[in-house]
Formats: sequence, C-alpha cells, structure tokens
Amino acid sequence: MSISMIGIDHNRAPVDIRALFSFTKREAGEAVLAVKEMEGVHGCVILSTCNRMEIWVSTWEDWDGCLYEMLCQIKQISGQSYRDCFTARREREAVEHLFYLTAGLKSQILGEDQILTQVKDALSLARDAFATDGVLEVLFRMAVTAGKRIKSEVVFHRANPSVIHQAIHMLHGQGFQVAGKKCMVIGNGEMGKMAAQTLAQAGGDVTVTVRQYRSGIVNIPQGCQRIDYGQRMELLPQCDLVVSATASPNCTLPEELFHQVELTKPLLLIDLAVPRDIDPSLGQWDGITLYDMDSFREKENVPEREESFRQAQAIVKEQMDEYFQWLEGRDIIPRIKEIQEEAVHDLDLRIHKILQKTPMEDADRQKLQQTIETAAGKVVNKMIFGLRDCLEKDVFLECVAGLEKVYENA
Repeated sequence: MSISMIGIDHNRAPVDIRALFSFTKREAGEAVLAVKEMEGVHGCVILSTCNRMEIWVSTWEDWDGCLYEMLCQIKQISGQSYRDCFTARREREAVEHLFYLTAGLKSQILGEDQILTQVKDALSLARDAFATDGVLEVLFRMAVTAGKRIKSEVVFHRANPSVIHQAIHMLHGQGFQVAGKKCMVIGNGEMGKMAAQTLAQAGGDVTVTVRQYRSGIVNIPQGCQRIDYGQRMELLPQCDLVVSATASPNCTLPEELFHQVELTKPLLLIDLAVPRDIDPSLGQWDGITLYDMDSFREKENVPEREESFRQAQAIVKEQMDEYFQWLEGRDIIPRIKEIQEEAVHDLDLRIHKILQKTPMEDADRQKLQQTIETAAGKVVNKMIFGLRDCLEKDVFLECVAGLEKVYENA
C-alpha cells in the first residue's frame, strides 16, 4: 500500500488560482468517489479550505497514476498551466506533511486550530461517501490525535487563533479600532459565525446576514443583529467594516451593486472566502480598502513561538512513530499468521501418529489435538513477537523472512 497526495496552498498560489481548484462539500463528495473508482486507488480524501486544497489517495505500491491530471479532469481545466503551483508528496514525506498540517504548523496563523476541524471534516466527508479505506482512516485519525495533543499541551505565545483575529490585530496596528464601529458579516456558516462573534467581542456593532431559503431555526452569535441577505446593500452605506465569509460560488458583493449605493465614509471590506466573495475591482474604488485571505499572514518570529514550535514537533514525531509502527505491524501480522499456521500444521503432522496410537475415545483425542494446536499457536506467537520486542527492526524482519523460507522449502 502506498500514500500519495497533491496540494496547492497560500504559499504557492494566490487566492484566485486556489479558487479554481477549491471544492464545496457536495463537489468534494462527488470527487472522492470519482477518484476512488480509478484503477489502483483504494481510498481518497479531499481537504479543501480557504488556504489550501489537497487530494490524498492510498494506492497499490506500483500505481503510476497522476493526481494532477485527475484533478484537472475533475475540475475541467486543460493544460499544464498550474502544475508548478502544486506540490506532490509520497510515503513518509506525505505523512509528515499531514501531521504538521493538522497540528497548525503550516497554517498562515501558526498554531491555529481551525485546520484541525477541517481535517476531521474532510475525513468524515470521505467516510460518508464510502471513499476512504483503512490506511487513510488510521493516518488521518492519528494526525487529528496529534493535533488535539498539541492544542491541549502547547501554548503558541502571541499567536492569534484565526484569520479574523489576525485581521483585527493588523487593523488595530494600523489605527482602526473595531469598538463602536458598524460591522456587517455576510454569511452565517462556521467562518461567518466566528467573524461575527470576534467582532462583537471586540466591541463592534455587528449585523449578520441570513438567507431566506434556510429552513428551521438559524442561530447567530450572541449580541449580534440579523437581516435578510437581500437587504445587505441597504445596510452597507452605514457600515465601517464588512466581512464576507460564505461558501457561495458567486460574489456576494459584485461591483455592479455598488453603483446603486452612495458611500459617505471610508469602508473596509474583508473577504474570507475562496472562491472570492467580494469583487477584487472594488479595491480600486476611492474610499474602499479591500483585504483578502492572503492579506493576513503572520510575519513575527519571536523566540517564544520557536520554542512552542519545537514542543509541537516533539509531539508530531511521537505520533508519527506510532503511525508507522501500526503500518509496519499491519504488513507483518499477516506474514506472522501464515508462519504460525505452517508451524501448527507441522506439529500436527509430527504428532498425528502418536495420537492415533494413544488409547482414548475419538472425542477426547480430537479435543486433545485442538488443545495442542491452540497451545502451539500461542507458543509461536510468543516467540515471534518476543523477537520483535528485543531485536532491531531490520534484524527482526530478516528472522521473519528466514522462517518464511523454512516453511516454503518444507
């Protein structure tokens, strides 16, 4: 079994290129099934966030497929134009990347924990679509376990927990205070709720848009007001700050709608969506300042954070070692089972005549033989696993290979 992945992220491509390869939940569900149906692929997980998109597969060792070509086929993108924007990883390099990623060590905001939830959701989506397999299940679960440990055991000094926190921190450094400002948040999903809650906690007067077609009770963060999505342009001239964070494939704030409103004061627009929610051309308008996901990268590299990074690395290494032990055991256990069966069969042949000549009832003889077989299996297991615990890995594997040859030649 082999692990491969291909990914594009904020370090290799701007938001507009990342948007071409992003997936909604529905699209990701369809895509993982399409990839799994390809020859040689056993499982697939797709991780698609604002900062990155990654496709993970487990395949046969000799699989020679191209994930980039698969992706372009799914997204209906032709040519090799964007190949340089992607990074491909295999085996240990891929595993290490996932552990570091899930721990928040590759995020724009170092140590942020949104990625932990996003990785869990990606695995859950693939599982619900019956597109994952045992190897990817264990790999992603162990990466999530590492992320949880880091979240509870490591403090990232001065790190902001999300992009919206980092945005407010940056604006504060530029002299913009959220407190007392009229704010509108377009979108009431996970990112939108976090933005609204954070702005409200910073003292902003926050209104959240809600779409009419949503059925049932729609919850908004405490302290926030709500309006219908269709009324957003009526409220916009009163706003000092507007954040848009939806999963919509279309712009929530296209330029043409701004021709219908009159802005009487400076307006800050923050686009936290991929694909973009806010028309980029609005950044050229007088009185409007536009930020997107790529505007809020951390640049500080303080000693305290370096120490936190080292602590997180130690946890990642420990959890990775546990994963590879599982992976190696997964491959070796069927071989040990075969050796055990061959050894028990060998013993059966050697004691069969003795048991046949032993005076006893047939039922007792059969029961005795089964007891001997069970005991023999336990002895073989104890010997082999005992060797595993007291020998170096390479020496142990040589012993297993030697035992296999003994019974091959028997």
